[in-house]
Amino acid sequence: MKRNKAVIYFLLRFFVSYFLLTGVYQLYIQRSQQKSPEYQCCGITNLVSKQVESVGNFLGFNIVTKQNPDELSQQIFLDDQVVAQIVEGCNAVSVIILYIAFIIAFKGSFRNTILFVIIGSFLIYALNILRIVLISWGLYKYPQYGDLLHQILFPAIIYGFTLLLWIIWVKYFAVNSNSTKRFQDE
Repeated sequence: MKRNKAVIYFLLRFFVSYFLLTGVYQLYIQRSQQKSPEYQCCGITNLVSKQVESVGNFLGFNIVTKQNPDELSQQIFLDDQVVAQIVEGCNAVSVIILYIAFIIAFKGSFRNTILFVIIGSFLIYALNILRIVLISWGLYKYPQYGDLLHQILFPAIIYGFTLLLWIIWVKYFAVNSNSTKRFQDE
């Protein structure tokens, strides 16, 4: 019975936090994106776009980003050639929401939870900027591998890193950090 209770609390914490954060984010998207009189991405996607441009140029790539006039996306130009687009789903917010919900579900001390959420979210966000820069360069240099780069390799990087953060959280910071104790009958 105790095992079932722990699992139920875990699932409740996860789903309540996930749906609450997702709902707030969806409200933000609805209020900040526009399709008329001109297309305009949400502020977070615009910020990611500008940071991709800055980081890319810092790394020596000739990257420029511009609002796509025909849809809700930011176009990425490398040496004056459109190589990729940043859409709302590329800004890492949905990954960060999933990350936060998991951290909350495997609860830890309040201080550790807040610190791990902030630091982990920042790291995921920063890795995502670098990921977009690298995929843009990869699509420019190796367009024949576009599907592999966009659908497999680069998503594996961000999701793999998020998984690594979760493992660190559960192993070292969650209450009863030995996660196997959490779901065992005593």
